[in-house]
Amino acid sequence: MPDLTKQAPRSPRVRLGGYVILPRMLDKGRALLAGKNGEYSYACPLDQRFLEFAGIDAKALKKELAAGKGDGDILKWINAHAKSKHTPPEIEAWSTWQERRSPDNPDSREYFNELHKQAAPKRTDISSWFDLLDADDFGSFGGKV
Repeated sequence: MPDLTKQAPRSPRVRLGGYVILPRMLDKGRALLAGKNGEYSYACPLDQRFLEFAGIDAKALKKELAAGKGDGDILKWINAHAKSKHTPPEIEAWSTWQERRSPDNPDSREYFNELHKQAAPKRTDISSWFDLLDADDFGSFGGKV
């Protein structure tokens, strides 16, 4: 069980079955079940992007995590229960798009810029939401950003 009071969940870039976001979400779900999720939220807006794309219910997935299933068994369960069946190239395209996704309107750009100032004000290489999450995770656990 990951202890997210001591370390960050996996990067949103890490893939399982081709899906970005999923391993991070699994870490947060397992930590929540163990009471060790810290400031991380399971089924947050980022997780919702995966859940909606795959057509998976967050509560049902949490129940599978509670049964103690590992990543491989969870992926098998997702593949069997996903309401939205996607081909590997579709999953690849979606994951690549998620990795590059940046704020797409003035309100989200303002929010992004505020978070960027808090997480890594001197970094000029942060342009996507994943960049921001990785910098924030690193800084939150003692890394120098």
